[in-house]
Amino acid sequence: MDQRGMGRVTEFLRLRITRFSKHHLRMTIPSVLVSSIRGCSQAGPSRNPLRWDLSPDEIRTMTDGLIIRIKKVYDDIGSLNIENVSAENTLKALADAKLDYVSSRHVLDFPQYVCPNKEVRSASTKADKKLSEFDVEISMQEDVFKRITALQKKLHDNLSPEEKRFLDILVRLGQRKGLHLPKDIQEEVKRISKLISKLSIDFNKNLNEDNTFLVFSAQELGGLADSYLNGLERTAEGKYKVTLEYPHYYPLMKRCHNPETRRKMETAFHSRCKEVNTAILERLIQLRSKVADLLGYSSHANYVLEINMAKTASNVSDFIDAFYEKLKPIGIKERKYILALKKRECLMKSYQYDSQINAWDLPYYMNQVEQCRFAVNKDKLIEYFPLEVVTEGLFGIYQELLELTFTEVEHAQVWHEDVKLYAAHDAETGEEMGQFYLDLHPREGKYGHAACFGLLPGCRGPDGKRNLPVAAMVANFTKPRKGWPSLLQHHEVETYFHEFGHVMHELCSKATFSEFSGTLVETDFVEVPSQMLENWVWEKEPLRRMSRHYKDGTPIPDNLLDKLIASRVANTGLMNLRQLVLSKVDQSLHSSPSADTAQVFAKHCQDILGVPATPGTNMTASFSHLAGGYDGQYYSYLWSEVYSMDIFFSRFKKEGIMNSKVGKEYRRVILETGGSVDGMEMLKTFLRREPCQDAFFQCKGLMDTQETPTLPSNPIFPKLKL
Repeated sequence: MDQRGMGRVTEFLRLRITRFSKHHLRMTIPSVLVSSIRGCSQAGPSRNPLRWDLSPDEIRTMTDGLIIRIKKVYDDIGSLNIENVSAENTLKALADAKLDYVSSRHVLDFPQYVCPNKEVRSASTKADKKLSEFDVEISMQEDVFKRITALQKKLHDNLSPEEKRFLDILVRLGQRKGLHLPKDIQEEVKRISKLISKLSIDFNKNLNEDNTFLVFSAQELGGLADSYLNGLERTAEGKYKVTLEYPHYYPLMKRCHNPETRRKMETAFHSRCKEVNTAILERLIQLRSKVADLLGYSSHANYVLEINMAKTASNVSDFIDAFYEKLKPIGIKERKYILALKKRECLMKSYQYDSQINAWDLPYYMNQVEQCRFAVNKDKLIEYFPLEVVTEGLFGIYQELLELTFTEVEHAQVWHEDVKLYAAHDAETGEEMGQFYLDLHPREGKYGHAACFGLLPGCRGPDGKRNLPVAAMVANFTKPRKGWPSLLQHHEVETYFHEFGHVMHELCSKATFSEFSGTLVETDFVEVPSQMLENWVWEKEPLRRMSRHYKDGTPIPDNLLDKLIASRVANTGLMNLRQLVLSKVDQSLHSSPSADTAQVFAKHCQDILGVPATPGTNMTASFSHLAGGYDGQYYSYLWSEVYSMDIFFSRFKKEGIMNSKVGKEYRRVILETGGSVDGMEMLKTFLRREPCQDAFFQCKGLMDTQETPTLPSNPIFPKLKL
């Protein structure tokens, strides 16, 4: 996920995010890769200007100073004589101010997601709220908007393509804030927008600070591997403390034989912050609808989609509905098979059979499908994916593919002892491309998902030189402890590959303006580069490079590898129907002026997935995307996947998955460009044709060989023959 909250946000926001641990785990890089960096002509990585030792008082003081500094620039522009506006005193001045702002902001608002100190996290959250209010203020300065529109008319034909795009976007964003409307409407939009920002921050803060855990006996955790149990804290009575963090929750839900244990965990997981966040979310829905109405839109969904590839809520609805019709018969078959597995197990273990799939049954029996139909031994498989081996292989693949080299920055200032900082260089020229942090294990108060946060943009600075980008990957992989290394499930390897793809998008950026840096693209295009790179974890050669047995270093056996790769289509129907549920819930909530969020989720979960929501829970209260920049846009994950599969199968699979020539072209056309060009134009340039959906359905095992539909030049997926 790309995090769009800081620096714009990709939803889970417009920043990017994940997690990490208290126990030091040194990640090794092959000496050949390190030496290739040392042989570069430049004298090592540049000094990283970011500070992570700020006190709460320093955060408050720097926040106030930043606001004063940027406000002065906007006021100076707003006071210009309209006849005297120019590219230099208006467009360049705004570009420089935006770069200054985004470069200074994230050292203030990022600590709320990762800092071990609760007081610093609290100060960072307060800074984020204050800066978010300021965002609303400066984005709605009517005097600046008038000078921008005057400049647009004056210089429309005398700008470079990227300058013209930047200016046009500034005008469009002003119009989308209502700056062309009467003053009373502007003030109401401003007031509500500030409240929306505050509530969104509170929603995610509540989730980050949640520390719920449950206590179980060894018998209640039957079916879980020793590697899992050894990673749990024990109570004084010898029982196990199981948190709701990902490394605890998901393995239990997939492997625990005891249905009552799974029921308790699923109920707790989907009741996180239920009371407070349900109230916040339902208020957000009302406020967003109100703003959309004031601005003349029929719904918040239509408002946010206007600047995306999809354009309208109707197009998204048609896309979801058409995909549902394709998946529906497959989902019916998969549910029937799961019910047969459940009935058999209930008979064997003398459990009461209730003739339905419950929410706490689904991950458990989907895991059994993989074992029964594909014979994937998860307990054996995980032993071949120790984190440091996966990291070594991942680094090697990305470096070879994109012609980069990574080296660890020694004695770097970081926010926690387990965090590592790396510098990336161009393998051919030695040019430093940027730096990235890895923060990979869970801890109290840390952001609970996996994501990439853009901390400094990759764009041209005021001096004409490229500003070096910095990003952080935050994740929540199992902590190493008690003689056990951090071992990853294969789906966690996939997550690692995905989020690191966002990191590369940030670091390779060479846009002119910070507004177009890295992942600042259309929301329904932002996941394309990372989703495309997920394909490498389903290919033999890359998997071999990322795996070795944690005890003796032996390679993963061919038969186990073949079974893993074949299992990619396991549970295709139910997994994609789950995504459709979330997409439909999001669209429903943001196409209405108000909503009972628990009821909406329960309805679509039953109607689409065929699985009832657990009574008394509300999954949407912990659906962080809805308060993190993906409101009305969760469909983007499936929408983007159509394009990402086309890129992979049409170019990399065809010309060589480790073909550095194709990788370099991908880096130049897709990653370096950022948002300076429309996503569709980038796709057509790299594919050398219009996009096509065939690879998407083939990959999911859904393609009818008699169908060969293609996307029209103005691609609206609902028009496709699905």
